[in-house]
Amino acid sequence: MSHEQNSPKSAAASGTPFPLGAHPVEGGVCFAVHAPDAHAVEVCLVDGSGPDSRESRHLLTQRTYGIWHGVVAEADVGSVYGYRVSGPWNPEAGHRFDPHKILLDPYARRIVGTLGDARALLPYRDDPFGPQSTVDSLGHAPLAVVTAPLPASDAPRLETDWDRTVVYEVHVGSFTGAHPDVPENLRGTYLGLVHPAVLEHLRTLGVTAVELLPVHACLTEPGVRARGMRNHWGYSTGSYFAVEPSYASVPGAEVTEFRTMVDTLHEAGIEVILDVVYNHTCEGGVDGPSLSWRGLDARGYYLLDARGHDIDLTGCGNTVDAASPAVVRMVCDSLRYWVTELGVDGFRFDLASTLGRPGGWSFDPHAPMLSAIAADPILCRAKLIAEPWDATGPGYQVGGFGGVWSEWNDRYRDTLRRFFAGHGGVRELASRLAGSEDLFAPTGRRPWASVNFVTAHDGFTARDLVSYRAKHNEANGESNRDGTDNNLSVNHGVEGETEDPAVLAARDRHVRALLSTLALSTGTPMFLAGDELGHTQHGNNNAYCVPQGTSAADAHAIDWSRRDDALTATLGRALRLRRSAPVLRQQEFFAGRDTPSGEPDLMWFDHDGAEIVGDRWNDDHARTLQAWVDGSDVRIPALRHAGVETETFDSALLVVHSGGDADIVLPDHRRHGPDEAPGYVPVFDSATRDGRPVDASPVTAGSTVRVTGPIVLVYISTIPS
Repeated sequence: MSHEQNSPKSAAASGTPFPLGAHPVEGGVCFAVHAPDAHAVEVCLVDGSGPDSRESRHLLTQRTYGIWHGVVAEADVGSVYGYRVSGPWNPEAGHRFDPHKILLDPYARRIVGTLGDARALLPYRDDPFGPQSTVDSLGHAPLAVVTAPLPASDAPRLETDWDRTVVYEVHVGSFTGAHPDVPENLRGTYLGLVHPAVLEHLRTLGVTAVELLPVHACLTEPGVRARGMRNHWGYSTGSYFAVEPSYASVPGAEVTEFRTMVDTLHEAGIEVILDVVYNHTCEGGVDGPSLSWRGLDARGYYLLDARGHDIDLTGCGNTVDAASPAVVRMVCDSLRYWVTELGVDGFRFDLASTLGRPGGWSFDPHAPMLSAIAADPILCRAKLIAEPWDATGPGYQVGGFGGVWSEWNDRYRDTLRRFFAGHGGVRELASRLAGSEDLFAPTGRRPWASVNFVTAHDGFTARDLVSYRAKHNEANGESNRDGTDNNLSVNHGVEGETEDPAVLAARDRHVRALLSTLALSTGTPMFLAGDELGHTQHGNNNAYCVPQGTSAADAHAIDWSRRDDALTATLGRALRLRRSAPVLRQQEFFAGRDTPSGEPDLMWFDHDGAEIVGDRWNDDHARTLQAWVDGSDVRIPALRHAGVETETFDSALLVVHSGGDADIVLPDHRRHGPDEAPGYVPVFDSATRDGRPVDASPVTAGSTVRVTGPIVLVYISTIPS
């Protein structure tokens, strides 16, 4: 018997068009959904699952501002529902209405069910521009659940100053999926992330913000499903409001467990930043399924060309139309929901350049979407981080966002990788270590706008970066064609795993130098979770998918039983040094200005201790850079606001070396002053087991330091009064 024959219909009371979504009201639930070109919209209340699903349909009779709305008396908190939408089938014009497809509410707060028969989800028969499908998708498509409003959280908001922020990029499932100290039922879950053993690790390391890979509900894209795989990272959004249910320890408890996670992290002094994917959806191109947006308003939600095809700026089949009022409203509503009701502190916007390209044309930092987010009184106080590129050349916009935005700085990543791989000189390295003024000062921003990183989810882990010259992505099922070939990686003589102690020692020094430099650079450091533990993905630089049914423990999980405690201790010491030495985390650009000590705020020296000026910057064979930062004029606004603007802090000498054995002469940074050479106190050595110098005895300018291989050294010099 068909669903239609078992689907009694009724008309809903009028309700209101706002807020969008499903909200309990007196007399039932008010449903409101954007579908301006539809001829009719029905709310379908569903009982059961799969082939045994039964639905009752309730016609929404009111349409205001293109929003269909009404109150359904039969609905309540916990009701499972979808929409059926009737309207013109004219794919060339962007109209893909098909009442045989039950659609997910774009504003769903919770979703249930999984993707079933792929053919049943397609709105067309054989050709995306051919006849409409008549196959019913009920039982094959995920559905929404009516939820009650969340109680207000009493956990304090942190609003950690940018100069103190240390970002840690985390995959919720992989981070604790194999953690032996986390109870098995909590591994790979929101609650596992806040287990005491995990929190202790984050605090000891010095993390102030976790940046979670997408936790918007994810639905695996068609091409990946067809290979028997599932999307592991989550960059295939199925709902911009629903919490990803697979990370809940108790089925159906994802919303409350997520809120508990956020509150617990806040109590530990750690902010929560979400990686959000507002540039494309799980529906793919025009040959993909009709799960939600496409069946409601394809030409209102997506960028389409004159023939009704998707304009693909993302490499994922479709591009969300960031200039559409419906999309701007949806994205801002989504962001506010995650801030106000779920308590998050900020967002990293995946392929953010697409949000600033109205109509898919050139980038505009004042585009409707970017302006709406920046002008919102709630969102402008959140941490806003752009991934400043998309899948096209014109989308590369590092340094171009301006205003309240910070940005992932891939120029920093590539420069550090290149330097420690033995390529190039120190000219660009100096700019990156000092906060990338060339990129961010022109738009009036401070060094915090540069989110510095050397590894991220997309690419090699730090261990793999020094163990593989080429990617090894065969497990993804794409014949190793996916993932970048521009890794700037080395293997130190052996491709992949080895027991050779000399190779292992060389790799260890390389990783230590990379991560230590990142910790001590001006700007906002971001670390990939697990790098400090020696995590490997065995050469996979695009670990976005795993076979369907793979457990959290087997889905690129960090192997805590083999963690590198020494490396963790070294990075933790570097971050403690950053935290305790304001001179290493300044939030105004260096200007070569004279300071109260009578010396410039920043000076650069080579391996012989000679100041680098003029053509000396053009030596592409240079492998050593020394930076002396004067502590008598530290530029951190928060310190000045605290009334300590006249305080003198320790100065610091940072030594970065990427070559082999070398004798480095510590510089005399004085251009004025007494005859006696200044003294330096060693406080950090990236090559030792825990970052502590082997000999902490003071040394003087002109002293020679013997180094072997890549290394980062820090000396403190107290400025004489």
